Amino acid sequence: MSTELQEWYEFNQETVDALLEDGSNPDATYNIEYHFAGDDFDRLEKAAVDAFKAGFEVGDAEELTLDDGGTVLCFDATVERKLDIDSLNKDTDTLLRIATKHNVYYDGWGTHFIE
Repeated sequence: MSTELQEWYEFNQETVDALLEDGSNPDATYNIEYHFAGDDFDRLEKAAVDAFKAGFEVGDAEELTLDDGGTVLCFDATVERKLDIDSLNKDTDTLLRIATKHNVYYDGWGTHFIE
């Protein structure tokens, strides 16, 4: 396992642990938003197509201004999941592979607290 993949697995576990420790519902189904970014629209679009083919709902690309004044394009790939670490790690495997294939940046995931 690569160091990068291991770090994402650790991120997944830490995020799930933090949500549950804060009292988020362990039995709820969450809308998980996986984040991608890049500076080339064509590569980002190809990554979005592959994420869609892998079963994720893909949002429109947006342009964001960075702190240094530069810009980056980004999109979210979403899916409904329980806070199950095995499922989240499998998603990470799939989406990191897509990001690497298209030379875009995989930027982890987020979700909302559910009581």
